Amino acid sequence: MRSFILNKCRSLLIKVYSVLFQLFALLPRNKKLILFESYSGKQFSCNPRAIYEYLQENKDRYDYKLIWSIDKRYMSALEGVNVAYIKRFSFKWLWYMATAKYWITNSRLPLWIPKPKKTLYVQTWHGTPLKKLANDMDEVHMPGTTTEKYKQNFLREASKWDYLISPNAYSTNIFRSAFQFKKTFIESGYPRNDFLHKENRKKEMLKIKERLGINSEKKIILYAPTWRDNSFYAQGKYKFNMVLDLESLKNQLSNEYILILRMHYLVSENINLTKYKEFAYDFSDHNDIRELYLISDILITDYSSVFFDFAGLKRPILFYVPDIEFYRDKLRGFYYDFEKCAPGPLLKTTEKVIEAIHQTKHYKQDENITSFYDQFCYLEKGNSSKKVVEEILG
Repeated sequence: MRSFILNKCRSLLIKVYSVLFQLFALLPRNKKLILFESYSGKQFSCNPRAIYEYLQENKDRYDYKLIWSIDKRYMSALEGVNVAYIKRFSFKWLWYMATAKYWITNSRLPLWIPKPKKTLYVQTWHGTPLKKLANDMDEVHMPGTTTEKYKQNFLREASKWDYLISPNAYSTNIFRSAFQFKKTFIESGYPRNDFLHKENRKKEMLKIKERLGINSEKKIILYAPTWRDNSFYAQGKYKFNMVLDLESLKNQLSNEYILILRMHYLVSENINLTKYKEFAYDFSDHNDIRELYLISDILITDYSSVFFDFAGLKRPILFYVPDIEFYRDKLRGFYYDFEKCAPGPLLKTTEKVIEAIHQTKHYKQDENITSFYDQFCYLEKGNSSKKVVEEILG
């Protein structure tokens, strides 16, 4: 009964918000107002952050009012950052969203928000696709939806986008199919990776390590897996089963390495690392993964798009994929031959992961890695934010 009443109240509130939004949207656009959002207001990160920072650095040329949309449950994302913001879904947020000339976000907005005719919606998205997306998915295993409904809702939202940023030609072709996108592509490389090119120096890495409170004498392994559509607590809250044996990693690697964990933003798991103190650290709540990329000597992932970004640093990547057959054949499917073309070894046991970590001491670029870099990272030159801003604002 309580659940029924809460759902009714929520439905009524959405209707009220939608009506208010449509009324506010009748007002003229504020041509100098740009609203930014990252991962549904959970972070100050990714492509929207990079575009925001470029505009801040070039205020003399681009005189705009820049406002961040932040979920009130994630206010910690703005700690230590001097950013003008509004709380997501507040009445002030409705006003700003309804009258802003530009929306810049990296994930979908709620369907109940109509896009005013003269608002320009810039969808940056958040990764080069390995696993199938949206309209290209054969089956959807997420809670609270069906395959048909999920695709319909996704394409309905994507039809509102005016610009879609693409990191490479490969992604452009997939986005065109998966999102049925027919408006303007900006094939620029990802703005968020400008940081990796501009700040890739020892001095910057030491500053980040010191701020994070980790030993600067040891090498760093970043473990950044993705989420599983079929493993969840509730809609938008996903489980993560830590099958990588942290005990073995600590016993065999702790003299030389530190392990950093970075869970996907949809994962709700709080991993207890008390037993692995001074070896394993959970930085899932760190405001932007780009700093973790920069300080890491090795990346371990599975099917997450993080490896496309990390590849630009030309450092070792290992793939821990004990469930690859299920993920490939049943859960998502891949766009390209991952097993043949991955820029690093595919490993199914912790023992093999440890062995591969030791082998990275002799790491060198082979033909497979060079080919991967040429296909996916060729636009990452440190100027992607500039390209995007010039396309949108002139």
